Amino acid sequence: MQANSGSGKQGGRTFTEAARRAQIVNAAIEVIAEHGLPNASFAKIAQQAGLSSTGMISYHFRGKDDLIREVTAEIVRVNTEFVVAKLEPEAGYHAILRAYFAANLSLLDEYPHHQRALASIVANVRPDDNQAFGLLEHVADIARGQEEWIREAQRAGAFRDFDPAVMALAIRAARDAAVARAADDPGFDAAACARELAELFERATRA
Repeated sequence: MQANSGSGKQGGRTFTEAARRAQIVNAAIEVIAEHGLPNASFAKIAQQAGLSSTGMISYHFRGKDDLIREVTAEIVRVNTEFVVAKLEPEAGYHAILRAYFAANLSLLDEYPHHQRALASIVANVRPDDNQAFGLLEHVADIARGQEEWIREAQRAGAFRDFDPAVMALAIRAARDAAVARAADDPGFDAAACARELAELFERATRA
């Protein structure tokens, strides 16, 4: 059996094209994390990616919005896969709740550039950009999944009676605030914060 060559296809693109796009996306994540979204120019991204010109970026992406949408999708993919892998071995609703905070705060250590880049995108996005970058769709999907999981825990008798939408909102807000704090505070103890948040929400949800 022969290895696939650069002429192979992957999702309608050659493997070489897919690899180049991934290279540009990863460089964009690093540039946004370091300089912020407003200062993430194609020139900086091309330099970070080791490209000879910005034309290579324009060849693969229709513009900055198109690139940022791909960056957002990649960060969401990485975050989701990491957190899901941490939650799968857990048994019991409160154990999963604790693991949720531990996993999300661990992302700060495992993928610091991704979290800083996402925080900058969220902080600087214009109202009409949310849908373009896929953020509204992503947040809505997370909210629906969390609310249904909370209802399931309530039906099982593990969680007390409260509004699942409000609790899910509070959980996400606490997670997002911790990520934002970590981005601004080099001495932030992510693991300790995860334990405190887990304890807080375990007490808040306990039946």
